[in-house]
Amino acid sequence: DIFYLASRWWKPMLVMLLLSLITVGVIIVLMPNQYLSVATALPASSVSADKASIFNENIEGLYSDLGSPDDLDRIIGTAQLDTVYLAVTDQFNLYDHYKITKGDEQARIKAARILKKCTRVFKSEYGELKVKAWDTDKNLAPQLANAILYKLEAIHQDLQSINNRATVKSLQLSLHQIQLQTDSIDRIKDLTKSGTAMLEMHRKVLFEQLQQHEKLIGEYELMLENKPPVLMLVEKARPAIHAGKPRRVQIMIVTAFLSLFFGLLVALVMERRKTNPQ
Repeated sequence: DIFYLASRWWKPMLVMLLLSLITVGVIIVLMPNQYLSVATALPASSVSADKASIFNENIEGLYSDLGSPDDLDRIIGTAQLDTVYLAVTDQFNLYDHYKITKGDEQARIKAARILKKCTRVFKSEYGELKVKAWDTDKNLAPQLANAILYKLEAIHQDLQSINNRATVKSLQLSLHQIQLQTDSIDRIKDLTKSGTAMLEMHRKVLFEQLQQHEKLIGEYELMLENKPPVLMLVEKARPAIHAGKPRRVQIMIVTAFLSLFFGLLVALVMERRKTNPQ
C-alpha cells in the first residue's frame, strides 16, 4: 500500500527528496545558459544548374524554382562531415571561445567536434532544411547557424561547378586544335597563292566550329561565374530572447518525481525485510 509506506517512511523519503533537489539545483545553477538559433532554407530546383534551362531558345516547359524535399538528403549527408565544422571553426576562431589552447591540428579538430555536438542539421516535416545551433553566447549562436548553412550551400555549388569546369577545359583544348587547323589552311593558301574549293569548304566548316565552341565556352563560363543556388534562404537565424537550456523547472520536477519513486522502492524493500526477516 503506497499510503501505508508513505506514512511509515515519509521522513527518509523527505530527506532523500530534499537532498536530491539540493544537489540537482546546485548543478543546474552552475550550468551556463545556452541559447538556440535556427536558420531555415528550402531546396532550390536542380534544373537551375542545367545550362539548357538558361540558354535553350526553345523552352518546352516551365520549371519551379523550388526543389523537392529529397534534394536535401545530399546536403544533410554533407552536414555529417567534419569539413563544414572545421571551416566554421576557423572562420570564428572558436578555439578561444571554447577555451581550447590553440597550437596543433588536434585542437582544431576538438573545437570542430564541440561545434558539431552543439548543432543539428535536419529536414523538417514540411520539407525545409533547418540548422540549429546552441551556444552560451546568444549573439554568436545565430552567426554559427547561418555560417553552417552558407558553407553547406557553397560546398554543393562547387560540386555543381566541377563538371562545368571540366567541360570548359575540354572545349578550350578543342578550340585550340581547330584554330591550329585554320591557321594551317591559311598558310597553305598563302604559299600556293590560291585556294581550292575543298580548302575553302574545310575552312568554312572550321570557322563554324570555332563560333560554336566560343559560344559554348562563353555560356559555361557564365554558369561558373554565376553559380546556381542550391538553397533558398527562408529565414536567417536570429539571437534568442530567452535561454533554451538548461530547463531548470522541468529538471527539478523530473528530479522530484524520480526521487519520490526511488524513495518508495527503497521503503518497499526495507518494509519487506522488516516483515520477513531471514
